[in-house]
Amino acid sequence: MSAVEIPDVLQLTEVGPNRYRVRNEGDPALYNVVFGGQLLAQMIMASTVDSPGKFVKTIHAIFARAGRLDATTEIQVESTHDGRALGSVTVTAWQGDRLCARALVLLSVDEPDVIRHHTPAPTEPSPTAAGTINVGGLVFPGAEYIIVGDVDMISVDAPTAPAELSVYYRSTATPDDRTINQAVLAWGTDGFLIGTSMRPHEGINQALAHVSLSTGVVSHTLTFHQPFSMHDWVLMVHESPFAGGGRTHGRCLIFDAGGELVASYVQDNLVRAMPAGQSGM
Repeated sequence: MSAVEIPDVLQLTEVGPNRYRVRNEGDPALYNVVFGGQLLAQMIMASTVDSPGKFVKTIHAIFARAGRLDATTEIQVESTHDGRALGSVTVTAWQGDRLCARALVLLSVDEPDVIRHHTPAPTEPSPTAAGTINVGGLVFPGAEYIIVGDVDMISVDAPTAPAELSVYYRSTATPDDRTINQAVLAWGTDGFLIGTSMRPHEGINQALAHVSLSTGVVSHTLTFHQPFSMHDWVLMVHESPFAGGGRTHGRCLIFDAGGELVASYVQDNLVRAMPAGQSGM
């Protein structure tokens, strides 16, 4: 794939051996923090550069420090193993000498089935009946998402409900390429599980994030099960089985339009009181 076909925010500019400069997405005047989904997507793009024929199977990322939108972000790739069917790389996001995130990525080739099964998709309204289409924000720039039932994720006055959330997501303007589809999907996996964990708790919602609550993703493990196209709606089914001790845990199953399980992820997050005198902005 030529560089001109790759969306700008996923392009890699080589600045040294296995080291690439990437673009940050967002307005630092509004919120000067790099979105974790951006880094996941860029890490996926960088991890496959020197492993033609392999695709990401699993990426496990630890977000050590927040990155700044107004600082230069670079991605360093270190190969651990590159075999015939499997490979692994360590991918690190840097801003100067500040390590922001590090991921261990398992690469894989497709092999014939010996066994095959998957969890069936839940019954949800079709995208046309599910709710309002939103553009951008918590998903890839320009992509669309629908929160099923138009659940209010922002207002502190929103009614309580179980720690569950279903979201439809698609990106029709990006190339229908397997690695780009993985990167685009990864971008949209970062932003919903914290809000999901807040749903059972009265007066607690994402409107308080970075105001009176310190929130953020600290670890994220995303596994791709089979190929998919982001040109079609995928359904992300979230749940948060635990919250406590200033942390939350969440998981999600992702199904394509045909009901096939195509990916899944788990996430650990911070949800704690903002320290006195500290601003989250």
